[in-house]
Amino acid sequence: MAYRLALLNQKGGVGKTTVAINVAGALAARGNDVLFVDLDPQGHGTEGPGLADAYDAAPPSLFDVLLDLDSRSLINELVHEHEEFDVVPSNVDMFSAEPKLTTAMRSRERFGMALDELDRDYDFVVVDCPPSLGNLTDNALLACRNLLIPALAEGTSVRALEILFDQVDALQQGYGVEIDDVGLVANRVETDGEATETRAWFEDIFGGRIPAWEVRKRVARKRAWNEGASIFTHREDCDMEDAFPHSAAHLEEVAG
Repeated sequence: MAYRLALLNQKGGVGKTTVAINVAGALAARGNDVLFVDLDPQGHGTEGPGLADAYDAAPPSLFDVLLDLDSRSLINELVHEHEEFDVVPSNVDMFSAEPKLTTAMRSRERFGMALDELDRDYDFVVVDCPPSLGNLTDNALLACRNLLIPALAEGTSVRALEILFDQVDALQQGYGVEIDDVGLVANRVETDGEATETRAWFEDIFGGRIPAWEVRKRVARKRAWNEGASIFTHREDCDMEDAFPHSAAHLEEVAG
C-alpha cells in the first residue's frame, strides 16, 4: 500500500499548498511514483500543477466519489498525468461536500475507501487538505494516518497547532487509530525575533521527536507555481530546494 500523507494546518495563509506540491515534487524527483490529491474545495492544489480547467470540469469529480459510495471506484477516472506526479484534482462542486458529508453514512471514512479503489500502485499519496477542521480534513487524517504540518514561524501558529492536535486526539480516541505527526515545515521563515521564538516553541512542543525543516520566502517558488510545476522542474535555482529533499528522504525512511 502507498504511504499516505496529509498536509494540514487549519490556519489559512501558511503556504500549505505550495509546501504540498514541493514535497510531492521532491518525492518524485527521488524516483518515487507519487499521486497528489487536492482535497481542498478552493482548488489551489489543482491550479498549482497547471490543471485549472479540471477544477470547472463536468461530473464526475472528487465530489461524486466522496458523496456516493457506489461511485468511489471512479477515482481512477479522475487521475491526471503530470510531468512530475499524477494528480486527482479538486472541483468547484467540492464546496458542497462539507455539509452533505455531515449526514452521510460513514462520512469520515469515504476518502480512505476511495483511495483503496486505486488501480495503480503508488509509493506515496500526498493529500492537500482544506485550511479548516471538518469532515474533509477528518477524512484525510483517517485515510492517511500520517500528518505533515506546514506552519508559519509566528505567534499565531501556536494556538492553531494546539487546536489541530486536539482534533487529532479526538479522532484517535473515537476511531481507535493512531495518527502520526511525521514532521513540520516552518514556511516563509523570516530572520526576526518572533520567528526565533516560535521555532523554539516548535522544538519545545515536539521535544525533538519529529524533524522540522525551515523554508524561507523565495520568489522562485512563486514562478514555479506560475509554470504549473514544483521547484524541481522549474528552470531556476532556488536555495530552498534542499529543505524539500531532506523532508522527502525522511518520509522515505519512515515509510520503510
